[in-house]
Amino acid sequence: MALGVRMNMGWHRPVGLARSSDSARLQDPTGRADRRLAGRPVSTTRPASSTTGPTASWRRLAALPSNFFAIPFGLGGLAVSWRAAEPILALPHGVADGLFLLASVAWGVLVFGLVARLLDSPSTVGAELRDPVLSPFTALPGLVLLVLAAGLLPHAAGPAKVTALIAVAIVIALGGWLTGQWIAGELDTARLHPAYFLPTVAGGFLGANVAALAGHRTIAWLCFGIGTISWMQIGSTILNRLFLGPPLAAALVPTLAIEVAPPAVAGNAYFALHHGPDDVVTYALAGFCVLMVLVQVRLLPLYRAAPFAATFWSFTFSYTAVATYALNWIGHGHPGHERLLAWVTLVAITALVAAIAACSLRAVAAGRFFPVA
Repeated sequence: MALGVRMNMGWHRPVGLARSSDSARLQDPTGRADRRLAGRPVSTTRPASSTTGPTASWRRLAALPSNFFAIPFGLGGLAVSWRAAEPILALPHGVADGLFLLASVAWGVLVFGLVARLLDSPSTVGAELRDPVLSPFTALPGLVLLVLAAGLLPHAAGPAKVTALIAVAIVIALGGWLTGQWIAGELDTARLHPAYFLPTVAGGFLGANVAALAGHRTIAWLCFGIGTISWMQIGSTILNRLFLGPPLAAALVPTLAIEVAPPAVAGNAYFALHHGPDDVVTYALAGFCVLMVLVQVRLLPLYRAAPFAATFWSFTFSYTAVATYALNWIGHGHPGHERLLAWVTLVAITALVAAIAACSLRAVAAGRFFPVA
């Protein structure tokens, strides 16, 4: 786990990260999408005479773009890691349940804001779905719902299974629509970033994992197929863009952490689906995950130079997925010193998420985290 990331609370653009403005490299002449991702001020003010629309609190929530759902996504991912450690360390269920509850509250607040935006200005939601920078993040509400369904399973299996099916339907339907939008809309490779994994790759593999845990094995294998084929298609395209294209905008640099997520989420799903002896798929996913963890080590200088923004929450679910995968391997493979390895993994990932949460609170206190409503 990359816990040595220094959180730079300044809002200057780091020297050497880019030769031109973020908005120019994203081909976004207004810079609006990049500023909203970073949580930097974006004017959405209304005339003072306006008396219609939601309250001021609704408007503040409505100003939050979909990438803020990465917060409950990361908290839910940490809850999953704690749950994966329970059988190894004989832990009580309270910590994981508390984290699932915290993620549920954060998700509910953000859904409230999304509803406020739909009621107040539905065209802005449609614009976000079509925006080449922001559109992949619109999958996050459904992905969080999948994680919350997994958290509910031990306590209310019936409602959890129904919730899982609803979440899978939402994620796959939105993934199909977004894929069609990216085909039909204007999109060039300079606008791509690793969050494009979210709708179909993360959606497919996470849907497979949760559906398998809920007992919907046929649906789980269908989702696994969606995730696998989408990963092959989108993964090569994104790596080609990262290898040969211009540098990512500063606000999008943290999304490079998402590169480590596909093999980990796929591996967790395969553990949930495959109950036989280890096979070539088991080892192939593990090997590629190790490779992508090493890639993350090389990217540490980029992360250290990037100014802290809401997109730093991209680290949380990506790295908690790796931590959960490691814990699944520890419990599955019995490598020796299981308790020590599990504690090191769990403490490391908890410290990372706590550090990002602490930096977020500091940014909130300084007025640098949320866009201006």
